[in-house]
Amino acid sequence: MSDLDIRTVVREELNNIAPEVDLATIDPAADLRDALDIDSMDFLNFVIAVHQRLGVDIPEIDYPKLVTIDGAIAYLKTKSGMTKG
Repeated sequence: MSDLDIRTVVREELNNIAPEVDLATIDPAADLRDALDIDSMDFLNFVIAVHQRLGVDIPEIDYPKLVTIDGAIAYLKTKSGMTKG
């Protein structure tokens, strides 16, 4: 799985959660819940969708690592065994 694959999945699933938001305008280091104005259930749906699409197990204790776009991509790269972009 490439860096581009992971980035694409993260962006597509965020777009599914908040289709009204232009993700290009979101700071990749910003808290997604604030930046996208989503609640905890929306965030959980994002985590579940990413898990299903990428087949990466994401334990609840790691959810805070996915609260930014950059954090989610870095975490998923690590969990998928990818160490370089």
